[in-house]
Order: sequence, then structure tokens, then C-alpha cells
Amino acid sequence: MVQLSVVVPMYNEARHIARSLAAVRRAAVRAGLSFELIVVDNGSDDDGPRIARQAGARVLSRPGLRIGALRNQGAALSRGEWLAFIDADIEVPERWLTRLLRLHREQRGEVFALDCDTPAAAPWYARAWQRRTLRSGALQQAARWLPSANLLLPRDCFEAVGGFDEGLTTGEDKDLTVRLHQAGVRLLAVREPVVLHWGFEGRWGEWLGKEMWRQGSHLHLLRSHGHSVRMLRFPLLSVAVWAVDGAAVLSAFLGYVPVALGLLLLGTLPALILSARQSLGQRDLLLGLQLWWLHWIRLHLAGIALLLSLFNRPTRRPSRG
Repeated sequence: MVQLSVVVPMYNEARHIARSLAAVRRAAVRAGLSFELIVVDNGSDDDGPRIARQAGARVLSRPGLRIGALRNQGAALSRGEWLAFIDADIEVPERWLTRLLRLHREQRGEVFALDCDTPAAAPWYARAWQRRTLRSGALQQAARWLPSANLLLPRDCFEAVGGFDEGLTTGEDKDLTVRLHQAGVRLLAVREPVVLHWGFEGRWGEWLGKEMWRQGSHLHLLRSHGHSVRMLRFPLLSVAVWAVDGAAVLSAFLGYVPVALGLLLLGTLPALILSARQSLGQRDLLLGLQLWWLHWIRLHLAGIALLLSLFNRPTRRPSRG
């Protein structure tokens, strides 16, 4: 019987898919597991599907589907007792499965994800943005939600909550794991070892476009999980920043330049608070300054994405994982 099914959504990942599948294979062999690799392709026009087949994966062609549907279809055709959802540009460490399955045997949790870092070759903004997700403190931490760049869970947990929401363009990982948490399943974030994200944004415009896309599912998540303070926090912050900026522009137009400057400074405070929360644990001043700038931009992108969502104009990109 297959013990582990690894589901990898993919779109034009010829550069990374061989590395990702080879790393999964090494980890499964080290753990002594029987496994299967399932790549769900979203209509790639590069050599990714051929490379995946050569690496021993079963490749399903599913063009035009959203990310949740890709993951669900791979899971539906899989046979493993455990399901792993891995992005096509992620390199898992060799100890990935031995570490997490040992934590499961020790009854530390049911659903697991490793922290994700970026290779040294990434530009500053991609490295800083990924480093903000690195946790400080205990090596294992209970979580309310986990990302699906790497996610390991028993099949029965996945099926009990109905899998991924296929209506989401992004945020399907948060939605799934929030529902798991609400169902009483224990989620565990593991700080070490880390997975590496090789699909980092190599150009500034790519980072802007990807962050704009990532903000596109706030309304859907709010409708699915209710208007909790936790879910409303970031959309409301983005609206507040845009309101303060608008007031600053109006003040400058009316000749109140000192007021305008004060409002602009006030509009940077949410980004400063977010960056401080994420960088203080790493004790890195430069990282804090970089994140301050990136969060300020992200808050503005979130406001635009929220407006587009209100008018049913979601930001779109192929579902690549």
C-alpha cells in the first residue's frame, strides 16, 4: 500500500520541478516510505511535464483550473495514507519526512509544515519578504493556519473538511488549515529544518504582480469564515492607509503642507508595526527597514485588490503552486 502521496501543482516550472521531485524522493527513501509523485499541470507550455515524467511523476493535465482544484484533483487520484502538498519550486530537506512523522508519533500534531527560506541567490526584496515568515522561539509551534508550500497531513483529516476551496484564486492553504483548526485538528509549524523556495521573484515587477495576486481572496475568505477581527485586520489596515493617503493629498492641494507630511508619516505606521513584529525576533535592523518599505507597498496593493474584488474583477495568474 502507498504510504505517502505527494501532490505538486505546476505551471511552467521546468527550471525547478526536477529539483523539487528529486528532493521529495530523497526524503521519502530516507524515511523508508512507499510513495507516489503526482504533478497536476495547469497548462504549461514549457518542458515541465516531460521533465516531471522523467523524474518518475504521474502528470495530470488540468489547464484552466484554480489552485485549490488542482490540489484536490491530485489528491482524489492518489492512494496514500498521508498527503503532502508541495509547490513545484520548493526543495524539501532530506530530513523532512523523518522529522515530521516522528513528531506525529510523539503526538505533537496531525498537520505539519516546515518554515520556508530563500536561497542566497535571491534579490534583497525576495529574501526579506521570505524571511518575514521565519518564526522565532520554540522549534515547534502550535498554529492556527499553515501554508501549503509544504504541507503534510493524514488523508482522513483532509477528507474530513472537504479538501481545498476551489473557488479561491489564492489563500486556499489558509482557508483549508483554518477549517482544520476549527475542526479540532492540531497544526504544528516546525522551524528546523527549512524548505527552500527557488521560485523567488527575480524582478521587482514580478514581486509586485505576485503580491497583487496574493491579496485577491480577502473577500472570499471573509465570506467563508465570517468577519472575525483576525480576518478583517489586514483589509481594514489597507483601507485605512489609502484613506490617510487621500487625506494627505487633499491637505497638500489645499495648501496645508505640514498637515500633509504628518498624514503621510502616519500612513507608514501600520507598515512599521508589521515589520517590527516580524523582524524583532531575528534582531536584524536592516531586515526591519526592508520590511517596512515592502509592507507599505503591500498595504497599497491590498487596497487595490480589495477594490477589484468588490467589483468582481479578481487579479489573475495561472495556478502554479
